[in-house]
Amino acid sequence: MSRPVLQYRISARYGATEVLHEVAAALAPAQIVSLVGLSGSGKSTLALALLRLLRYRGGQVTGSIRLEGRELTTLAESEMRAIRGHRIGYVPQSPGLSLNPRLRVQTLLHETWRAHAAGPANHQALLESVQLPADAVFLRKRADELSTGQGQRLLIALALMHSPALLIADEPTSALDAITQASILDLFAKINRERGTAILFISHDLLSVAGISHRVDILHEGHLVESGPPVAVFRTPQHPFTRRLVAAMPRLVLPD
Repeated sequence: MSRPVLQYRISARYGATEVLHEVAAALAPAQIVSLVGLSGSGKSTLALALLRLLRYRGGQVTGSIRLEGRELTTLAESEMRAIRGHRIGYVPQSPGLSLNPRLRVQTLLHETWRAHAAGPANHQALLESVQLPADAVFLRKRADELSTGQGQRLLIALALMHSPALLIADEPTSALDAITQASILDLFAKINRERGTAILFISHDLLSVAGISHRVDILHEGHLVESGPPVAVFRTPQHPFTRRLVAAMPRLVLPD
């Protein structure tokens, strides 16, 4: 059996308030695991904890985080900087908040490449892989000239640049319209299928992640309350919170 790409068991707190309680899970190579929970359940806290960034938000993490067999909690910050963006790619929620609006696409690509590599780079294939144009006109566009969908695809491209083993996507479709959301979900499935990248997909929307996930983990009030294949979670939810979540999902009713 292959070694997990990611394996963790952590708790997290802000001051005296504990927000994650011994949350434990693992991701296998080429696996998509969706972490689903309501706002305030601890999803983004978990993402920041796995990236060793929670302390910059005033949080504290205890426990173990292993990436490709390597314990991350004992690494110096300089060692973690070499891992973030290289072995772990991160796709945040909003391109409007995450991309410097005055920088051009070519500058964002160049700076991300330079963070972990040297020498010239050809970003044409990378942009095309996330269904963005690679022509000079697009490369000269500033980040604030991109549509929300283009901005989100660019964030994904930046996260994939160094072929990470793990991609953490924190609510990457929440700011998108339904059609663009569907295309971004298809893109994540394509990345997983063609690159074999393990993906932790964090969302509040159980329905949107069902089609791309190999496993769904349900987070409720800082506890991992249920975990299983999407079909099992949808059809036979075990935890009372999961049953309420599934019952609240919209169902399409057509007129006779």
